[in-house]
Amino acid sequence: MITVNLYYTGTGGSARAFAEEMVRSGVVAAIRAEEGSLRYEYFFPMEDPETVLLIDQWTDQAAIDAHHASPMMGQIAALREKYDLHMKVERFVSDDSGLPEKDMKFIKQ
Repeated sequence: MITVNLYYTGTGGSARAFAEEMVRSGVVAAIRAEEGSLRYEYFFPMEDPETVLLIDQWTDQAAIDAHHASPMMGQIAALREKYDLHMKVERFVSDDSGLPEKDMKFIKQ
């Protein structure tokens, strides 16, 4: 599994407006329906009202590559330009081992 955190930053509420338009336009629903898509969710950092965090999770690199080759990427790029957003990206590859037992004592189930 591959998780990509994308931080979209703008001014004057543009990052949040971008996320809202992504949802309203149906692009988010279409991405979530793509083969290999596991998660596509927006979050709003409490301490930075001009940034939106997208957690984008895929089964593997082939699924990401197919997504990047889809027509939706053109729609996403156009919206990024419309809202003049800048991005920071973090990528994580899961080792599928789960949390170590010693860390579980800190997790309320």
